[in-house]
Amino acid sequence: MVRNAWAGCGFGLTSPAVPVIHGARSLPEVLPGCALTLGAFDGVHLGHQALIGRAIAAARQHQVPSLGYTFHPHPTKVLAPAVAAPTLMGVEERARVMFGYGLDHVLVEPFDLSFSEVDRDQFIEDYLLRLAPRHVVVGFNFAYGKGRRGDTEHLINAGVRHGFQVEIVAPVEQEGRPISSTRVRERLLAGDLPGAERLLGHRHALTGTVVEGDRRGRTIGFPTANLLPEAELLPGFGVYATRVRLFEGDGLEPALHGVTNIGRRPTFAGERPTIETFLFDFQGDLYGRRLRIELCAYLRPELRFAGLDALKAQLNFDVSQARSALESLPGEPPS
Repeated sequence: MVRNAWAGCGFGLTSPAVPVIHGARSLPEVLPGCALTLGAFDGVHLGHQALIGRAIAAARQHQVPSLGYTFHPHPTKVLAPAVAAPTLMGVEERARVMFGYGLDHVLVEPFDLSFSEVDRDQFIEDYLLRLAPRHVVVGFNFAYGKGRRGDTEHLINAGVRHGFQVEIVAPVEQEGRPISSTRVRERLLAGDLPGAERLLGHRHALTGTVVEGDRRGRTIGFPTANLLPEAELLPGFGVYATRVRLFEGDGLEPALHGVTNIGRRPTFAGERPTIETFLFDFQGDLYGRRLRIELCAYLRPELRFAGLDALKAQLNFDVSQARSALESLPGEPPS
């Protein structure tokens, strides 16, 4: 019944299973109310999940939909591209994961130079109030509006004026330090999947579209799917045991198992980093298909081999290691 109040307001970036609103000002009218949380949400780590959880709890209390309000591209990509960190996930995967943690809706606000000039009061009046918020949840360091002049104090005062509650969530810490997207990037670049998973609360995944490669793998008995990733960050180069799921219609197909190489393929003097996945017990054409590759275990760094026989022997060993690693994992995660 709560979702019906927003019927027709959203459209899917990925599929009808993800009710995404594209910009607050695109809404035809002011909505009937919500409890929302705002932020970049890159990676949707445990700190972000704390915000989402508080928004969902407030939505139940007020009997309104819950909403995650995020931005694309990341503001630093527009305001300081030279120092902007590589993204952990594409916007479609971000919205899908946010929705998966229980939100009724996700709003993706297009962030460009024009939007960056919107001052803090205009953001409240022209964007936030269109959502008729009853409860707004933000992190302790959230800032908004031109020059980041809108802070938590300004938001609290706006709530007093306009009749919505503001909840400030303290940082979620691990090992005495706040969990952050920066820490997740550090763990992934080091190939430390367990460390990244402890910060994320879920396994890291790469999503993207299968593109044509040089087809060398099929000549040695290991045909691979070459992924064009939607995120910018590539985890540490090496070989990983992976679960792979194909997007189909409004959801994901059951997981396939495979082994994924991320790197430059030194045996073939590669220069451009690639993401190549060999799927076990699979035959079919994946060109143009969208995949989600879940990194489950780091197996080894990239190596250079003297010849194809040595490479094939290592690949067979990698497959055996990956099968063992994947069989020891718990059951399939939900879509």
